Amino acid sequence: MSEARWGPRERMVFSAAQLIRRDGVAATGMREVAAHAGAPRGSLQHYFPGGKEQLVNEAVGWAGRYAGKRIARFLAGLQTPTPSGLFAAMAAQWTDEYAADGFTAGCPVAAATVECAAAGGSTREAAAAAFATWRNPLAEALAGMGVPAARAASLATLMISTLEGAILMARAERDTAPLRTAVRELGPLLDAAAAPAP
Repeated sequence: MSEARWGPRERMVFSAAQLIRRDGVAATGMREVAAHAGAPRGSLQHYFPGGKEQLVNEAVGWAGRYAGKRIARFLAGLQTPTPSGLFAAMAAQWTDEYAADGFTAGCPVAAATVECAAAGGSTREAAAAAFATWRNPLAEALAGMGVPAARAASLATLMISTLEGAILMARAERDTAPLRTAVRELGPLLDAAAAPAP
């Protein structure tokens, strides 16, 4: 379903994710979400009776599902799928965005984790679930490229954590060099994991 055909509820979840990735959870207000989504303010209570926490949790869940679905798209774009090629495609999404739009936004799941993990509760749980929703298809993709199943989940965790760290550094430095470095340095390790045993 395209954004243009989304109803007000879906638009608000998407808008919340976009505002959280740019401004963080604390700075993302319900009124700003409604305005960004072009939805009536009165609809917030109707669609999100749990208030901002419910909206943030749903936005984080949406982001995890989006990242998980992107894995298949990245694979489809690779002429010869390799673990290093997949990681390079994951990083290119960010280098391309930063080249086009500047360093204004990061990952909404990471933003929610940074702000809400210490408090515990449902948003921390939503972030953990979102990372799992991203990690599982990534591990399956690695296994499909010859990485032993026992190692695929660990490498998926390594890829996501490396990417998230490189995104933070790129934003801090206003430079995509951390992303390019991560691709260059992690690529050989990933491909070696898929190589057949001697």
